[in-house]
Amino acid sequence: MSAHHAIRCRYLSQEDLLRAGCLDLRMAMEAAEHAMTAFAAGDVLFPEKIVQIFNQDTQERINCLPATFLPEKVCGVKWVSVFPPNPVKYGLQNLSAVIILSEIETGFPIAFMEGTLCSNMRVGAMGGIAAKHLSREDSEVIGFIGSGEQAKMHLIAMKTVRPGLKECRIGAKTDEEEAQFIREMAPLMPEMEFVAAGTDLQKATDGADIIVTATSAQAPLLKAAWMKPGAFYSHVGGWEDEYAVAKQCDKIVTDDWETVKHRTQTLSRMYKDGELADSDIHGNLIDLVSGAKPGRESPDERTYFNAVGLAYTDVGIAHAMYQRALEADAGSELTIQDSMIFEHEDLKDWVRL
Repeated sequence: MSAHHAIRCRYLSQEDLLRAGCLDLRMAMEAAEHAMTAFAAGDVLFPEKIVQIFNQDTQERINCLPATFLPEKVCGVKWVSVFPPNPVKYGLQNLSAVIILSEIETGFPIAFMEGTLCSNMRVGAMGGIAAKHLSREDSEVIGFIGSGEQAKMHLIAMKTVRPGLKECRIGAKTDEEEAQFIREMAPLMPEMEFVAAGTDLQKATDGADIIVTATSAQAPLLKAAWMKPGAFYSHVGGWEDEYAVAKQCDKIVTDDWETVKHRTQTLSRMYKDGELADSDIHGNLIDLVSGAKPGRESPDERTYFNAVGLAYTDVGIAHAMYQRALEADAGSELTIQDSMIFEHEDLKDWVRL
């Protein structure tokens, strides 16, 4: 056999990544900012994603999302499944993902990674970057509608950029979901006071400095009257707030407005209904990161952020996680091949004619 033709890559499970210190939202936000800056500079290849929907009613689907960072000579792809019925039907999570990274000198893979952690971190990171520019620096109270993985990741991100946060209110569909959120997050932030809203969404959000909605519901759950002057709102899911929420906001920022307007978020619904125009959008997040447009300009501004997800930021964060894992010597070597097909000495015993 010819060792010269061996192809090996790094296999990284979720546990490998966690033990290597990859659950680091500051790292993820820096990687996402770099990715957005690189994309704006034309240094990222970002093809259209491939979507396979298996059930139009439930939106059970698997998506393939590629991107390449040319200066780093790294290509990545996220293979992500979203099956909304899973929690009720099987008691399982509704999202799972894997990520493959390849170098583009020879085209060989360098990493095969669990991708759910990265995917959820990207959602939190984008919200955290937006909060850095759009929330008040003296924010103390954060309120959630929704208690799943993306809500939990948002809390870590928001606490990273706004360390002065002291109180977290959580409103979910059931008392049990709220209790689970608190049970899992309180040990990570022992200095924070956690308040279960008893499924009362107004109690969770009314008067909060930062509001996050992260649900799979398609309904206007957040009411405009609950968003006080000076509040920042991070909208994670689809249709989660009434139109009046956006209408009263002084600044509306998206990750990419041209993408958002063609989706099913509240803002895209408003756009299609003629309730929101292009001119109503303050800008994209990269405009704030680059300094091309201002973030928060006064204490009383209400600000609104909506992201639908840009896969090149996932790949950028995955690459940062891979580098962190290498530094920690995490994971294991995965052999793709030891030799080329016709170099195998035993091939005559394996071939079927």
